[in-house]
Amino acid sequence: MIYDVVIIGGGPAGLTAGLYAARARLKSLLIEKGLPGGLVTTTEWVENYPGFEEGIMGVELAQKMEKQATRFGLEIIQGTVVDISLNNKIKRITLEGSQDYEAKSIILATGAHPRPLKIEGENEFRGRGVSYCATCDGAFYRGKKIAVVGGGDSAVQEAIFLTKFAEVVYVVHRRDELRAEKILQERAFSNPKIIFVWNSVADKITGENGVNALHIKNLKTGEKSALDVHGVFIYIGYNPNTEFLKGLVNLNENNYIIADENMATSAPGIFTAGDVRNKPLKQIATAVGDGATAAMAAEKYIEENFQESY
Repeated sequence: MIYDVVIIGGGPAGLTAGLYAARARLKSLLIEKGLPGGLVTTTEWVENYPGFEEGIMGVELAQKMEKQATRFGLEIIQGTVVDISLNNKIKRITLEGSQDYEAKSIILATGAHPRPLKIEGENEFRGRGVSYCATCDGAFYRGKKIAVVGGGDSAVQEAIFLTKFAEVVYVVHRRDELRAEKILQERAFSNPKIIFVWNSVADKITGENGVNALHIKNLKTGEKSALDVHGVFIYIGYNPNTEFLKGLVNLNENNYIIADENMATSAPGIFTAGDVRNKPLKQIATAVGDGATAAMAAEKYIEENFQESY
């Protein structure tokens, strides 16, 4: 079987692309290496996605998107793509285990993964005090002191969430002001459990069976100190999931996919959507818009390039 479109990645961008492609009566397959929903499933509460005036749990939003897309005929399978090859106009997608799928078009919606600090102790204590997901691991730190590294939306939002469990949440930020949206800043500043550690960076993480300290350095004074914590949650940005795409489509200096306003990449018939794309704002709302555009662009590409039977 040759699919009209194969979508790689099952976050909001991929699920929306699948919804639009399926409704256009394209034979559509979505490949996701984990559970559909992507990073939104690790977010406890989503307040800035239109249509939910009281907000919605990230997991619930992902489930609704998946059910809506599959209702119109989108196929979803679990697997990890390791290679994409082009044979004339037909694309071949290879999964781990050497299973292949063929498609007339591809939509890359592979998203991004949390960026590591790359400091001493981070890998050693990963899963034993070092985490990148407050929703996943926050409950393990009930009544304990923890640190959040970062100053953007994710860092501040998850710091607020972690106050449900922790005695104290230190927010370590390299600047003297946050980058998070103002409403999140207001909530964080008014939360008595959150203590801000300004102009500081994480230096190393130490412990024995688990984490017992985050060592930090003040960028203005050079002074080094240690925070007595049992958990370190890291939110310093993301790296795109494009390792298997090098040489296939053009990437920018940070390895994000370069695409035009129609989500078309440098490779004919290959489109992109969501956080893996080079763009200024990476949010659920923008991912959904990308997914819709990519699906419509893929439909047009198929109409223009597959008029005859092959």
